[in-house]
Amino acid sequence: MSHVIEQERYTCAIGALQSVVAIKKAVPILHSGPGCGSMINGFFERSTGYAGGSTSPCTNFSENEVVFGGIKNLEKIITNTYKVLDTDLQVVLTGCTSGIVGDDVDSLVGDFQREGKPIVSVETAGFKHNNFVAHSDVVNAIVDQYVKPFYAQDSIEGVEPYRVEKNTVNLFASIPYQDPFWKGNLAEYKRLLEGLGLKVNILFGPKSGGVKEWQRIPKAGFNILVSPWYGLPIVKHLKKEFGQPYFRFPHVPIGANETEKFLEGVIKFALKNGADINEKKARKFIKAERDEYYEEIDNLATFLLEFRYGLPNHVHILHDAGYVVGFSKFLLHEVGIVPKEQFIVDNTPDKYKADILADLAETSDKREIPVLFEPDAGIAQEAIRNANHSGRGLILGSGWDKELAREKDFDFLTVSAPSPYRLVMTTNYVGFTGGLRLIEDIYDVVLSTYA
Repeated sequence: MSHVIEQERYTCAIGALQSVVAIKKAVPILHSGPGCGSMINGFFERSTGYAGGSTSPCTNFSENEVVFGGIKNLEKIITNTYKVLDTDLQVVLTGCTSGIVGDDVDSLVGDFQREGKPIVSVETAGFKHNNFVAHSDVVNAIVDQYVKPFYAQDSIEGVEPYRVEKNTVNLFASIPYQDPFWKGNLAEYKRLLEGLGLKVNILFGPKSGGVKEWQRIPKAGFNILVSPWYGLPIVKHLKKEFGQPYFRFPHVPIGANETEKFLEGVIKFALKNGADINEKKARKFIKAERDEYYEEIDNLATFLLEFRYGLPNHVHILHDAGYVVGFSKFLLHEVGIVPKEQFIVDNTPDKYKADILADLAETSDKREIPVLFEPDAGIAQEAIRNANHSGRGLILGSGWDKELAREKDFDFLTVSAPSPYRLVMTTNYVGFTGGLRLIEDIYDVVLSTYA
């Protein structure tokens, strides 16, 4: 029996075109119907970048191509894109119609690759999976079809052996645009890890080195993944291809407690894998960051005392697994807002759910945090609607949850996609500074109700 999912918080697989847009001067080419790019653009908004969303080159698959195939159109689009756009990398993504018809996209792209063109193909038919999964598909396709030739060239027998940079790491964390705070988060991860003495490839966004940085992926001593499940295929693939070990932190580190735990974990893993880190200097950096954080928290004490009866005391979160766990730990231990029913809406594969529940259970040994894995946000909203807790409530979710918050007379902060009621540019929610920013945003919403 089919089931219609209400208010889906992610897109189909072709939404991973936004991962391409997040790479400097990389262009997604859609071998799909004309509505695919417009759909993605409508979901993410304000995310066109160099050539994303409805501006992405597209073969505009029609009934004619369904009958006769569209490979000739794709060849024409690729050729013309090289003429019109100054690109460093092209990534061809296939839609549902192409997947059904069975166009041999890989063969065509292979012809361009043999001409020395920087181009990659990846199957992203929407009926296969969502953009959380397709993000890994896109990254691994770029690694296999674009990055590996550079690795092979440096590893040719008779040439200087391929050198590994022990202090260099590849970071895989926020999924571009699916996480509204991806730019700020990646920049903050980079700053924190560099504070430990590491060199960091973040691969996406303005703080990355573009395709030149991607070419250096195999040289990294190890990889870092911040995720409960999405992105795991990337680090596993890199371990298989280049022998790179990986350190995984299972949720978004927000505030002092989890950020310190994350950084300490990185230090231990880096030293174990031969990185040349000055341990004393790295921990001095962490202490300085922690001290700055708690100075601001101390300054907050007067405000909290004055408004102690007019602040939210419980929260419902609708987000992906990494944020639900990260927000819950931070809000309970460092803000004093108790997580009630939480909703993981990223369509988490069953095999990862037990680990996520265990991670959330470690938040507190005194109270249980109820959590529901539910991609249907309509069901999640109904559960919140029927919940009854004393005190002032808070909802952290997407723009779709604004009316529910108004109905419940709760405070509301939009923190996930789609997010039409908030403009996010370089804001970060990770790290020490991310925790402070989240406190600012929550209490700014609260104080606005006293105006």
